[in-house]
Amino acid sequence: MTALKLTQIGNSVGVILPKEVLARLNLEKGDAVYMTDTANGFNISPYDITFDEQMTQARLIMKQRRAVLHELAK
Repeated sequence: MTALKLTQIGNSVGVILPKEVLARLNLEKGDAVYMTDTANGFNISPYDITFDEQMTQARLIMKQRRAVLHELAK
């Protein structure tokens, strides 16, 4: 596990990823990443257009079927 330090980036706060992490994820400066909330914290993964399209569809279905999903959650 690597501890990362938060740093000021313009008007925002960001995290600088070590070069080993960038290499492992096959990322370069300017690439997009996903940050997903999991039961154990957050997961950072490379941006994947297919995953993005699937998540867009999933959100639409969840919005349309909110009542059904609410009943299933009981």
